[in-house]
Amino acid sequence: MIEISSAQEMQNLGALIGSQLRAGDLILLNGELGAGKTVLVQGIGQALGIKSVTSPTFVISKSYPATLPLIHVDVYRLLDSGKASLFLDDLDLDSDREKAVTVIEWGGAESARLSDQRLEITIDRSEEIRKVSFNCVGNRWSGFSV
Repeated sequence: MIEISSAQEMQNLGALIGSQLRAGDLILLNGELGAGKTVLVQGIGQALGIKSVTSPTFVISKSYPATLPLIHVDVYRLLDSGKASLFLDDLDLDSDREKAVTVIEWGGAESARLSDQRLEITIDRSEEIRKVSFNCVGNRWSGFSV
């Protein structure tokens, strides 16, 4: 677990994670509204050479071209529908995912079924200092550290 006390620290953590990513990686990000999920993704994007990452809350999915492209998904609105699995399938993430890094905000069980090799990140903002924890699933993430 890592403690984060500012948006800049969260972005720096994202950049550190981003520097270790490769094509086909899947990251599931969870935390309450305002926890810093998008700020973390902005840091990941910076490490991939992407200048401006914005929240895809209303468009659900955004792709950013780069040497290692980023697919940024926010399933918050899909969860409200009660049919997140169906709508996630409609996004057709599998067609591009092997050539890119995919980060899914609010990535629960519906998203976990996309890969048995994934990094699950949870941001707890129940206190002023956020606590970021990691669950490494699969051999791809063995030895991962930040």
